[in-house]
Amino acid sequence: MSKQKEIVMSGLRPTGYLHLGNYFGAMKNYVKMQDEYECFFMVADWHSLTTHPDTKELKANVRRVFAENIACGLDPEKVAFYCQSHVYETAELYLYLNMMAYKGELEKTTTFKDKVRAHPDNVNAGLLTYPVLMAADILLFRASYVPVGKDQEQHLEMARNFANRFNHRYGDVFPEPSAFNFGGELIKVPSLDGTGKMSKSENQNATIYLADDDEVIRKKVMKAKTDAGPTEPNSTKPDYIENIFQLMRLVSTPDTIQKFEDDFNSCVIRYGDMKKQLGEDIAKFVAPIREKAKAIEHDDAYLKDVMLKGAEKARISARKTIELTREAMGLNYF
Repeated sequence: MSKQKEIVMSGLRPTGYLHLGNYFGAMKNYVKMQDEYECFFMVADWHSLTTHPDTKELKANVRRVFAENIACGLDPEKVAFYCQSHVYETAELYLYLNMMAYKGELEKTTTFKDKVRAHPDNVNAGLLTYPVLMAADILLFRASYVPVGKDQEQHLEMARNFANRFNHRYGDVFPEPSAFNFGGELIKVPSLDGTGKMSKSENQNATIYLADDDEVIRKKVMKAKTDAGPTEPNSTKPDYIENIFQLMRLVSTPDTIQKFEDDFNSCVIRYGDMKKQLGEDIAKFVAPIREKAKAIEHDDAYLKDVMLKGAEKARISARKTIELTREAMGLNYF
């Protein structure tokens, strides 16, 4: 990886199946980024423990996230694609940053308050210091850019604060990371029921997962919310109808999209036909990703090699950062 390239860092928690929203909202951009930036992409197993302490399914989940990302086009030869717990330096930097994180600011984070409401019987210290661990993930590679969703912007701002505090107290070691701006390419994929976006773990019947088989995809799409159709030419589409068109724009041919646009505008659209076509087009899009991911997931030797090589790439950079951190803090005693 070129030393001149700017550094990008991002992570995915292995707490659910990847879906079309992950692909078009993140993975497609990650694949583009791997040729233009020095990329560190992480499967965040430690983060998952804050809300999923039962680890019986963790190994399978981690393997699936690796397999699905590679099936989507992420190239382990071009990026450092690693498991969070395999880069031990993360824990050391997490400890140092915890000394500069204050209870009051951590308790005010929106995600902490949301998680407390969702998991009232599991309000653990890891949940409270989640933003500190996220900051350690990012700062460990002295990343310039972090692709984040709206719900993570506050955490990124905290990472910037921790970098600033460290630099002010001990000397300049960490750049302040910025949100990666995808510009006009940022896509939010709507759920099939028109109530929000697709989710890894919620509203599963309205989400198309990359592991869904063809028949499951067809059935989910046929259940998408529609109505009797427009009664006046060139009407404004209701949100839930626009959602179906938006999904079609992602996976269907321009001719197919135009046909249903024309049918809508002339008040002759048959939503059953549209959903049938959309189901076929999504199934055709997902099938090669699903089959490739399945093959990778069952290739023990290949996955082990990817994880070991990814961790070693990540640790080369991580070790340099820890050396700089210890030196700045005066923790070198001989």
